[in-house]
Amino acid sequence: MRKSRAKPIDVLVGKNIRTQRLAKGISQTKLADAIGITFQQVQKYEKGTNRVGASRLMQISEFLKVPIPQLFEGAKRSDITLQDVEESPSALLSEPYVLRAAQALAAIRDSELRRSLVDALETIAAKVTRSR
Repeated sequence: MRKSRAKPIDVLVGKNIRTQRLAKGISQTKLADAIGITFQQVQKYEKGTNRVGASRLMQISEFLKVPIPQLFEGAKRSDITLQDVEESPSALLSEPYVLRAAQALAAIRDSELRRSLVDALETIAAKVTRSR
């Protein structure tokens, strides 16, 4: 019997697990210890290299205190592609610096200051993009 490969939905679920874990400040090792696996296995789940089984998904959901459907966020249809996954907001948030920037921005209560910071970031991004 041939081992089945992870599919785009597995990559999406992995990125969502990573996003939730990072948002709660939990290390891969702490998550792994809590659910009885190695941190390397957590890495494989988060990269979408390995599929997360139903019982393991339940354990992860319970430990991270997020509903299981939240781990499927971004899966609007069953024929999701890797391109869909890479372009999803959850894929972007699975990057640690992006999540930290979003959390820092959210902590700023002054909406005018937040808007100014976003404008500055957009200006910087446009300059970097043009210089490539």
